[in-house]
Amino acid sequence: MTDAPRTSYQRGPVILRGPQIPTETSDTRLLREQRGSDWVHEDPWRVLRIQSEFVEGFGALTEVGPAISVFGSARTPQDSPYWRAAYRIGQMLVDRGYAVITGGGPGAMEAANKGAWDAGGKSVGLGIELPHEQKLNQWVNIGINFRYFFARKTMFLKYSTGFIAMPGGFGTMDELFEALTLVQTGKVGSFPIVLVGTSYWAGLIDWIEDRMIGETMITPGDEALVHVVDDEEEAVRLVLGDPMPPA
Repeated sequence: MTDAPRTSYQRGPVILRGPQIPTETSDTRLLREQRGSDWVHEDPWRVLRIQSEFVEGFGALTEVGPAISVFGSARTPQDSPYWRAAYRIGQMLVDRGYAVITGGGPGAMEAANKGAWDAGGKSVGLGIELPHEQKLNQWVNIGINFRYFFARKTMFLKYSTGFIAMPGGFGTMDELFEALTLVQTGKVGSFPIVLVGTSYWAGLIDWIEDRMIGETMITPGDEALVHVVDDEEEAVRLVLGDPMPPA
């Protein structure tokens, strides 16, 4: 069975259809091996496009207010307990006065956005140009599409005061370890990072403790930069820095 042909393609603010659909992304062209000297003339102009992504992102998000980013797999089905947990987290964050920021895609991201939308809050989606078809989900009420991953990552970190990561794949891991590295190196201040789903994350946490700490690749105590929980209310409490509830 072959994949159905793409019907549309989102490149930043531009939508392309039919024969205008490209065969490679903006990131691919930026990171391609350079041969010859043509890149000397092309890349300075590309810098202006990158600059515009930062300007557009800053302009769109500057009034969002306090926000939490929720990461997770685009492949999480609606009947998954992780989908329902992300939905509840989106609701609870809005109830506590926070906006919800996601990657704007389907799966766990859509669940968190829908929870925020249904709670009457700000539901932010930061989309990205990808080789396969993906567009902002319908539950986003503030949406930005980016060409470049690094511009998008900056927006997650600049406008969030904490991260909640649902189970996910390479993209979720990338965002998780980006945040952990910035906290560990002091590039950002107090920045709670919470993982939801102990059965999913247990192997990673064991590896961090056994291998990274065991072989002195990180400092003992660095593992405490991340919290692992199963309960949505506990995840929200930790990411907002609330004190322990009374016994």
